[in-house]
Amino acid sequence: MNHIARLERLPLSRPHRKLLIIGGLGYTFDGADAAIIAFILPVVAQQWSLSAGQISLLASALLIGFLFGALTAGTLGDKLGRKKVMLGSLVVYTSMTLVAAFAPNYWVLFAFRVLAGAGIGAESAIISPYLSEFVPGRYRGRFIGAVAGFFSFGYVLSALIGRYVISPFDDGWRYAQLILTVPILAVIWWRRSMPESPRYLLSKGRVQEAEQVVAALEESVRKETGGVLPPVPAEPDAPSATSHLAHASMGRKLAVLWSGPFAKRTFVAWVMWFCLTFAYYGFFTMMPKLLADSGMTVVKSFSFVLYIYLAQIPGYFSAAFVSEYLDRKRVIALYLSGATLSALGMALSHSEGAIIGFGAALSLFMNGVYALLYTYTPETYPTEIRTTGQGTASAFGRIGGIIAPFAFTAAAAQGGLNAVFGVTSAVLLAGVLTVLALGLATKGRTLEDLSPKNRHRVTDPAPDGAHVGSPASP
Repeated sequence: MNHIARLERLPLSRPHRKLLIIGGLGYTFDGADAAIIAFILPVVAQQWSLSAGQISLLASALLIGFLFGALTAGTLGDKLGRKKVMLGSLVVYTSMTLVAAFAPNYWVLFAFRVLAGAGIGAESAIISPYLSEFVPGRYRGRFIGAVAGFFSFGYVLSALIGRYVISPFDDGWRYAQLILTVPILAVIWWRRSMPESPRYLLSKGRVQEAEQVVAALEESVRKETGGVLPPVPAEPDAPSATSHLAHASMGRKLAVLWSGPFAKRTFVAWVMWFCLTFAYYGFFTMMPKLLADSGMTVVKSFSFVLYIYLAQIPGYFSAAFVSEYLDRKRVIALYLSGATLSALGMALSHSEGAIIGFGAALSLFMNGVYALLYTYTPETYPTEIRTTGQGTASAFGRIGGIIAPFAFTAAAAQGGLNAVFGVTSAVLLAGVLTVLALGLATKGRTLEDLSPKNRHRVTDPAPDGAHVGSPASP
């Protein structure tokens, strides 16, 4: 049937763009719900007289949920399918955000922000692997980067809600969470029509279902283009050396991530996700509170953060564009370097204008890296463990996000904003060095080309230590 070659030969067209919009809108509301806590914090801290420890813990609440949601979604996505996990995660985080809007006290708000985070973490971890399995390798960088760019719209939306809903009203933080539950209902409805990934179906031996999905995609492209589709290569679909993992347990798949050819890939992915998430969530979650503590009014700090959030948009889309010309690991290193220098600039700044300028640059570069990570991480793993690889890397990164508010609060207490961004630049520099030294080149290669070939053996971490894989080929 050669389903993979049939997918790879298709031009980008309306069916791909439909998937981009539906997946992107999910990221928009993921981003908005994740970012809104930055604007809730200064208000509830004052209303409920929260301690510094409580503020840091509430700032980390969503990330705690993210960790478990991303880890669970990754393993379930490889076991049950991408579509089921996407729909389930949307329902979880929408319902939990709704309950959080009516929280009567700190601990109820904290608990339901954690549960909402589990839904968002699952959503974020599953979308990019799912979409990458539909898109030809020659378009994958710009496509997944563009999808990830929808996160920036969510952050800008949250800043607008913070400025015009949370700031003017005593219960504005409740209204904000209610607002964020409404649009997602449309996304849930749209996603009912999304097909399951044909690569996932093939990995499970569900060839007839994969044929239906591929044939429908081909027919949609044919109708839009009005022409003859490119010819299909004659070679049949070749099973990867990891095909034995299609029905493996979660524990076995997790062990495979740290064995054989995947160990270095997993190390790089985990380090990059940790460094970026530490800097990113520490910066975007604590920035409004830190600016307010430095003497700005809440309204003014919210306005400044809106300017910084707007810089996310060119960050995502510029990185996606550049990755079409340079290999992704080099673009990741380039943007991480820009973020490192921007954080250092903030650490040395003494005026509001300089803080906002370097903050906008830091925002641009960090979001550019995120656009690339959502492309880079899934493509370094084969179909059988793709969402497990993405989910575990994202989950490990959330540990950095959980730690960040506490580290930022401690640094601010010792040396103010300068110390905060000195720590940020050091962490980002570690990410730069890791990806340059150990990163995998992926530009323009198909997902199958990036997987171990049949001539390689993949270590099976079973108790008997046996090696499981396809026989060596000539």
